[in-house]
Amino acid sequence: MKTIDKLNFSGKKALVRVDFNVPLDENFHITDDNRIQGAAPTIKKILADGGSVILMSHLGRPKEGPTEKYSLKHIVSHLSEVLGVAVKFADDCIGEQAVTLAANLQAGEVLLLENLRFYKEEEKGDVAFAEKLAKLGDVYVNDAFGTAHRAHASTAVIAQFFGEEKYFGYLMASEVGNAEKILNNPERPFTAIMGGAKVSDKLELIDALLDKVDNLIIGGGMAYTFVKAQGGEIGTSLCELDKLDLANELVAKAAAKGVQLILPTDCQVADRFANDAAVYNGLNNEIPADCMGLDIGTASSEHFAEVIKASKTILWNGPMGVFEMDTFAKGTKAVADAVVEATAAGAFSLIGGGDSAAAVSKFGMNEQVSYVSTGGGALLEYMEGKVLPGVKAIQD
Repeated sequence: MKTIDKLNFSGKKALVRVDFNVPLDENFHITDDNRIQGAAPTIKKILADGGSVILMSHLGRPKEGPTEKYSLKHIVSHLSEVLGVAVKFADDCIGEQAVTLAANLQAGEVLLLENLRFYKEEEKGDVAFAEKLAKLGDVYVNDAFGTAHRAHASTAVIAQFFGEEKYFGYLMASEVGNAEKILNNPERPFTAIMGGAKVSDKLELIDALLDKVDNLIIGGGMAYTFVKAQGGEIGTSLCELDKLDLANELVAKAAAKGVQLILPTDCQVADRFANDAAVYNGLNNEIPADCMGLDIGTASSEHFAEVIKASKTILWNGPMGVFEMDTFAKGTKAVADAVVEATAAGAFSLIGGGDSAAAVSKFGMNEQVSYVSTGGGALLEYMEGKVLPGVKAIQD
């Protein structure tokens, strides 16, 4: 893999695509800086070599150009603390200020460009826009795994302007390496844990995993589609009625391939979607018409934990319930505890970004699992066997 270890950056200006799409509270304080911490080693290596760094990223999904809440200026002070360098900021990514600041950047200095998505050309993969960005640096480094599945101007199109001077950052290399470990050489038993709201979001991944795993655990809102498909009463729980046949097909396919597909048998039944709802532990397939399941139940938590703790390779993507509410976080916490215990016993555990990463972070377990991915959608697509444009652009 062509990583930044292949180059001494002395005297060079590195244009680095990072994923600083971090969550901010109403006062613009960062609530989870994992993505910034993840990119720090790449930035520090370039600076230590005697190079300078021009950082480009997106933040959120701005619809109509520059928007205060999506400005990357809000992360400058925290980024400066993490890097130990006073980070400069350009209030545009291709404007006159950006060009001037980049041209005058000295060795050891860092410049952060304003949100790339303030320009519609970024997401359209516009070549002229990519070329303007490319002129800011001598070397291109992609360290943004979270956006590697997008063929955007800064993640894929831009690479053509750097010839051989394009590299993977440490985070990108680590993400791909850990994904490859699970895809190509998993120690068995291999257990995948799938959660989240919809079967349709994970359909291709589940289909791909059935050729690789020994156990497939399904929890979260998506489990109720399977329960309903098998004739269960699920009340007002989340359900994709147009995916019932598909759910049954996946169950049949798992059986045919010798994969143990494990569904919850009980759940936390609530009378409404609220942290202070009236709750009891009941059967998954006997939920009253005016109630809903918002977390896996006690028996399911114990069963899932047993399977996980007996595993040697674990992939976890998606929570078991509405873990943001403490009342419905017990199932996700039980799974997290089991993953941590299995890891301590020698298993390799990959946490698949998004809500799973948020859950592990909430429980303070980031350091107790093997790897927490920074890329939700990108990791899913990589696991599905798709070619990621951001990866291909460096390899071509």
